[in-house]
Amino acid sequence: MVPERDEVDQIVDAWRRERADLDVEPLQVLSRVSRLARLLDQARGRAFTDHGLDGWEFDVLSALRRVGAPYELSPGALVQQTLVTSGTMTNRVDRLESRGLVERHPAPTDRRGVLVRLTSAGRDAVDAAMVELLEHERAILAHLPSRHRTALASALRTLLSAVENPSD
Repeated sequence: MVPERDEVDQIVDAWRRERADLDVEPLQVLSRVSRLARLLDQARGRAFTDHGLDGWEFDVLSALRRVGAPYELSPGALVQQTLVTSGTMTNRVDRLESRGLVERHPAPTDRRGVLVRLTSAGRDAVDAAMVELLEHERAILAHLPSRHRTALASALRTLLSAVENPSD
């Protein structure tokens, strides 16, 4: 059941009242996306915390898990996938390594390079967190019929592409 009005409606109404000269229509979509993103981050955080992980730890571990056996990537590839700086990634890998969730190995094709590899403990942690995350997210999406989920995914893909690639 769709609520008749939500907090975004109240925000839009207030802006329309205070600044009738502005077209506040973008708020109808983007304020909801922003609020939803914050609420989903909180829900995801709870799923990760239940498995002893922070959100950033899940991001790094899941990037390694998704690549497949032997579950390893260069620090540069991890930077690309997680959208952080190389200095931040070095710190994150250090912390994950100290917890036994990843390990560093020399890169076979580059004497100065290293590869970050997921350990079995890291794989177990990310797999368990992923199962719980999907349970939570499936419950959230259960409020939308399948055809709406498909349409929403398509619309969000288009919007995300426009934001990620503004010159296209």
